[in-house]
Amino acid sequence: MKFNVEENGFSLSSQGKTILEHSPERPMIYVGKGEESLEMYRGNFDIEDYVIERYALKHAKIDQADSAVRVSFPNELELIIQITDGAAVMNIVLLNTEINRFWIRVAADADEKCYGCGEQMSYFNLRGRSFPLWTSEPGVGRDKTSLMTLKYDLESKGGGDYYNTNYPQPTFVSTKKYYLHIDTTAYCDFDFTHSAYHELQVWEVPKQIRIESAPSYLELAGKITELFGRQPELPDWIYNGAILGVQGGTERSFELVDRSIHHGIPVAGVWCQDWEGKLVTSFGLRLQWNWQWNKELYPNLPEKMKEYKEKGIRFLGYINPYLLEGTALYNEGKEKGYFATKEDGSDYLVDFGEFYCGVVDLTNPDAYEWYKNNIKRDLIEFGLDGWMADFGEYLPTDLKLSNGVSPMLEHNKWPVRWAQCNYEALEETGKLGEIVYFMRAGGAGIQKYCPLLWAGDQSVDFSMHDGLATVIVGALSAAMMGCGLHHSDIGGYTSIYDNLRTKELFLRWTEMAAFTPVMRTHEGNRPATNFQYYDDVETMEIFARLTKAHVELTPYIKELVKENAEKGIPVQRPLFMHYEEDENTYDIQTSYLFGPDMLVAPVYLEAQTSRELYLPEDEWIHLWTGKSYRGGIVTVETPIGYPAVFYRKESSRASLFESIGKNY
Repeated sequence: MKFNVEENGFSLSSQGKTILEHSPERPMIYVGKGEESLEMYRGNFDIEDYVIERYALKHAKIDQADSAVRVSFPNELELIIQITDGAAVMNIVLLNTEINRFWIRVAADADEKCYGCGEQMSYFNLRGRSFPLWTSEPGVGRDKTSLMTLKYDLESKGGGDYYNTNYPQPTFVSTKKYYLHIDTTAYCDFDFTHSAYHELQVWEVPKQIRIESAPSYLELAGKITELFGRQPELPDWIYNGAILGVQGGTERSFELVDRSIHHGIPVAGVWCQDWEGKLVTSFGLRLQWNWQWNKELYPNLPEKMKEYKEKGIRFLGYINPYLLEGTALYNEGKEKGYFATKEDGSDYLVDFGEFYCGVVDLTNPDAYEWYKNNIKRDLIEFGLDGWMADFGEYLPTDLKLSNGVSPMLEHNKWPVRWAQCNYEALEETGKLGEIVYFMRAGGAGIQKYCPLLWAGDQSVDFSMHDGLATVIVGALSAAMMGCGLHHSDIGGYTSIYDNLRTKELFLRWTEMAAFTPVMRTHEGNRPATNFQYYDDVETMEIFARLTKAHVELTPYIKELVKENAEKGIPVQRPLFMHYEEDENTYDIQTSYLFGPDMLVAPVYLEAQTSRELYLPEDEWIHLWTGKSYRGGIVTVETPIGYPAVFYRKESSRASLFESIGKNY
């Protein structure tokens, strides 16, 4: 990393490529003032900004010292830049307190590609588009040209767009082999539409910008996770089979587990999201948001949990950081003053879709400890071995928090606070590595506190912006940010209008899930009208075969999970992470490497019986037929139950892969 003083300006470069450059004619930084307006409806945000003033900072005074460079823009701000071999850290000192908008231009090449910005679901390569970074509900359909999105926009303001995500992060990775991270929790917009520069907007003047480079993407992944932290290894029990998402009470849930075992499905866990009770709304089946065992719906649950744990099957539940008005935990929290309030101190309730909840104020140390202790008592001590730690995206921007910080700055930080609360509950009880929780919401710093990411609430279809294909994009973009353990609801979640899960969709999703770190089903928001894995014998047989193949992969998957924990190298990887010289690999978002030795190309479109894909130059063996391929564009047959999967002939695990292909 080199800082060069030039006539009337300066530049920052790495490996001979310019990253930042400034001159009066081509200023790097713009600042100004703006007034935003936000409206939230059930986790969906309508955001507008009125820019009152924007102007370039043209004239810089540069002072170089041994350890740092000071770049001064008089009466506006100062940059104190510290340079090491592979990193540049830019600390920013604000001089003009009226500034509340900040833009920085990052030098770009026309053929450069960019990745990251958290977990993006529509586009892996971010070039050519702008990405607002604000945690929210992703929306239904997420495609403004689709009828479903249009209808849901009109009905609930919740159709979403290509950039909506549960997990935004103000960080991107460039094919110049560097990452850039802005240390902020404010609303951002990263604009990659310009050929000569990327323009990154922040609704505050950030305190720091960090740029770090590496010779390879594998090394860059390690540096990113050195900064943000690394996910711990998964519990051993999770490799025993699928986690079955079932619900409806003790009798029904465990009967479905028994039926699954009878049909040969290896079962690692039973996940009952309604263990605390249920609500029925117009959207579908929802939960009783009081995170304690519901004895009426789940009688004899402790005994059943113990019985099945002795068989190697764990029980998982559900929790989120909001509490339903009038429930026992809500009443306790309200009495203690542990909820965020309106500005006048009165109750603030959030509409979650025909029911209203209080926001536990995680900035209040006492409220934070209370909620963490609830997790310890009502989940861990009760005997749960895992749970979905849901939501985190819903913090409104017009409430009052204990720490006095604007909700505009706390909003994007909320998922990380929520993740840390769960993490500390495990750490303090000595259960880290034994119990697993999975999250959909995230932000910068989530990496250390989120043992397992899940892709959120996909539609139960093959749509490109909200269906099966988005899970692959989400896994790859999150991988670039240091979240290398990723999975999804097999078959999707959201069923709305006439959009119903089919048998074909469920089985194609299962094919993909077998080649991810964790397999977990979900009945969805409308279980009765959507296809379920237990609806016919053929599906259970195919599901059993693919789950057995997944279990047979355990030695390989464990190896990858350990590498993710120790080095920050993700389990699911973009092809270019191992084939950097192959230009064809950089825009592929519907195939991935499962570790260094397997290539997976899921069938992501309806009514497809073959799959065309690209293989990098290597000797690849088709898993199911044993046929050898040398690389390039190939087409293979993909009957249901046999996704396009290949392994490297020279892999040290080749005999394991060969055995799986022959036996399953």
